[in-house]
Amino acid sequence: METGTTDQATDAAAVRLNVLDTLVGYHLRRTSSLFAADFADALGDLGMRQVLFGILSTIRDNPGINQGAAGKVLGIQRPNMVSLVNDLVDRGLIERRVARDDRRAFELQLTQAGAAHIETALERIREHEDLLLRDLTADERQTLIALLTRIERAGG
Repeated sequence: METGTTDQATDAAAVRLNVLDTLVGYHLRRTSSLFAADFADALGDLGMRQVLFGILSTIRDNPGINQGAAGKVLGIQRPNMVSLVNDLVDRGLIERRVARDDRRAFELQLTQAGAAHIETALERIREHEDLLLRDLTADERQTLIALLTRIERAGG
């Protein structure tokens, strides 16, 4: 048996990731997992998942947005969007109204409770992102967002 093989097999610091370290997708997955776990820690007591935060944020930034348009921009399939919106309505965070220009469609609005809820969530997310990204300058953060956005747009 080769000397040092057992040490390398049990010591995580000694394990080489030569190929994985060259793959962008590997780093994106690891980073995404880190952010998702941090998101859950930050907002778990609010009953807020990433998908719900995305919906509330989109409604906040686009009051009266059509339910279908919100789902489309967020990449949420129609049946899933219906159940997610129902959940937010049941929790008193949003209101769903029949659209004035299309009686078959719904417009979404934050309630007062929903507006307060999203602001609390956003404050916590920013605090946690500041912690996770503490080694990046403001310019580096903007560059990171720009690069990730380019990758996302190229893929879809």
